[in-house]
Amino acid sequence: MFRRTFWFSTGVAAGVWATTKVNRKLKQLTPESLAKAAGNKAIETGHRIKDRAVGFALDVRDNMAVREAELGDALGINESPELPAPRRQAAIENRNNPKYVEGSTYPTYSYNRNEDH
Repeated sequence: MFRRTFWFSTGVAAGVWATTKVNRKLKQLTPESLAKAAGNKAIETGHRIKDRAVGFALDVRDNMAVREAELGDALGINESPELPAPRRQAAIENRNNPKYVEGSTYPTYSYNRNEDH
């Protein structure tokens, strides 16, 4: 009698387990469940692609700055240029102006426009 009860309860447990597994699988294969799973996978893949694209863009930006600095050093662009000495002569000398002094290297006339009136 004990043997029959053991095998009966084992069979019932196996049947319940199998039925539960089959019902879960059937629920996973419904159109709504498949659509939801596909949507979740698509969102997950989108996030992964976005993270990779952002990482790639940051790598490109860093390497671009390094290469730009290398080219600037090679071409001498990054160095501060030596400026020529300032010119002390006027580009146009007004010899008719009474404030003009002959032989002067610096013009003595004023840039004030109100003095002309």
